[in-house]
Amino acid sequence: MQTGSPPRPFRSHLSGAFFGIFVTSLLFSATLDAQETAHAFVGARVLPVSGAPIDDGVLVISGGKITAVGSRSTVAIPEGATVVDVSGKTLIPGLICTHSHLGRGGGGDSTGPIQPEADVFEAVNVRNSGFRRAVAGGITSVNVMPGSGHLISGQTVYLKLRDGDTVDALVFRNSDGKRLGGLKMANGTNSIRKAPFPGTRAKSASLVRAKYIAAQEYAAKLARTAGDDEKTPARDISLEPLIEAMRGDRVVHHHTHRHDDILTVLRLADEFGFRVVLHHVSEAWKVADEIAASGAACSLILIDSPGGKLEARDIDYRNGAILEAKGVKVAFHTDDWITDSRLFLRMAALAVRAGMTRDGALRALTLSGAEMLDLDARVGSLDVGKDADFVLLSGDPFSVYTKVEETWVEGTRVFDRDDPADLLFAEGGFGAGDDQVFTDCCLERAGDQ
Repeated sequence: MQTGSPPRPFRSHLSGAFFGIFVTSLLFSATLDAQETAHAFVGARVLPVSGAPIDDGVLVISGGKITAVGSRSTVAIPEGATVVDVSGKTLIPGLICTHSHLGRGGGGDSTGPIQPEADVFEAVNVRNSGFRRAVAGGITSVNVMPGSGHLISGQTVYLKLRDGDTVDALVFRNSDGKRLGGLKMANGTNSIRKAPFPGTRAKSASLVRAKYIAAQEYAAKLARTAGDDEKTPARDISLEPLIEAMRGDRVVHHHTHRHDDILTVLRLADEFGFRVVLHHVSEAWKVADEIAASGAACSLILIDSPGGKLEARDIDYRNGAILEAKGVKVAFHTDDWITDSRLFLRMAALAVRAGMTRDGALRALTLSGAEMLDLDARVGSLDVGKDADFVLLSGDPFSVYTKVEETWVEGTRVFDRDDPADLLFAEGGFGAGDDQVFTDCCLERAGDQ
């Protein structure tokens, strides 16, 4: 679809450093100019999530932000704006995946079950083809996690899926420039292994409890010795993330499936005061009242082919509906590759089919996830002042026939189904899994001789 949108930043793979820098600079400048020019998307059904659906709607963006949203009769289109007719389409906020493994980043290793000092930020390959497939599915923000084979496997990182060639270009930062992310924890069978890992669920909980107690004692020592360099304890980067979690500055994202494991997490969260998002929670429906009473949020995965591990055998598609009815904040996640990022919308559709409300399911793909990541002031809904992250759909978001036609991040189109290069990542085919297209320039030159 040709929409008069700004060009996508050019990723040069040509030889000749000067030429590549020159061309990239020109196109980057064009992108910035285009971002500053207002674009008005007119005629679509707009689902802002934070408010009621808008038929014959208008979405105006400029400078990477949303500047107006409403019906055609109420929104004044700025003079000089590029007007894009999207009649018959649907506009929704960019999708937010609260649990992804894009970029194949790892956290802790086999030396021990608790390694909060490991930071997945240091291991994410943003040139991995999975990022292209994610925007093809309408995903614009992700919480990239280390794996769940540890009780604490490390720190997560929140990424915005801008066009960028380094992880620094994609990371969310706060007003002080600090990288944003959470802390990954897990229990159940994943972390039960041979020593030095725990062999039982009881031992798992005791190890976690001991580590948090150590963090409490470390924090107390820091407070007592503040200003006295001789008495201040040596820095311990394995305890700092736990202190941040207990202080409320870092959300704990906790892998857990069985109902008894869920309750263990809730007890630990209550004991040490950390904010927790319960991830996967296959058996949440068995302890929905307890989850609701705790105030914990849940990030669900609904796979269309159940199986894979014994502790997930009682997964129920009604999880979303049951938790929603209890007042629990619900989001969805891909756990990519467990669920392909291109099929994220389908997960919410499965929840709707099992009784979740349409509004709740769309919120679970967008604003609820943003709230769980403390990013709701910036993303998750189509509101004035938020980042211009949105998705243009061919139809209803929960129809199996609907396609993602365009994905925009901060006012720049990062996926266009009409672009053959993008269509490859949306539909698959030869080369869709390649992180880098092989350049055969040297072979071509040899053939010319």
